[in-house]
Amino acid sequence: MALSLKINTVDFKVFDKNDTQVFGEIYDAFYSKIFGYAFRRVGDYDIARDIAAETFLKAYLNIKHYRFEGHSVSAWLYKIATNEINLFFRNQKYRPDLFGQLSHEVISDRELLVVFDKERQEAERDTEQFEAFNEVQNQLKKLDVKYQEVISLKYFEEKSILEISAILEKPEGTVKSLLSRGLEILRKKMS
Repeated sequence: MALSLKINTVDFKVFDKNDTQVFGEIYDAFYSKIFGYAFRRVGDYDIARDIAAETFLKAYLNIKHYRFEGHSVSAWLYKIATNEINLFFRNQKYRPDLFGQLSHEVISDRELLVVFDKERQEAERDTEQFEAFNEVQNQLKKLDVKYQEVISLKYFEEKSILEISAILEKPEGTVKSLLSRGLEILRKKMS
């Protein structure tokens, strides 16, 4: 079954939902963004890696249910990642359900170690470069999750109000209100 897919705000692509090569292109295009979003939200490399892996595994397993309804694949992936992040914050002992069940025959440990080491180095380098970011992140973690979500998506992930509305399934007015209130609270905490 072919699907009309919006990879980003201008790129539309038609593909067979069973075409794993196309999913590979989606993975390549969005993995670092989803990983970065998770890392900035949870502040822990290993948990962010697990969340990103779980996000893409769930997306891969559920691609047949994806329907293009005016929202990009990016919004769909951020929605899955946001749900995983919320699960982490609810449980504080995040354990990915699906990724851990993969057979070692499917993915080589050596390949994973190389990828994970590279991701860790990049994440640590980025974090070290921005001390102010760490302070904002620490204060952001003290906010209610509803504020964390909108602020992270707007300023760290550079999503539009419309995209945030689609990701969080909230009206645009609610997103704007949450963003305004959240920023006001964050400014007071930073003063």
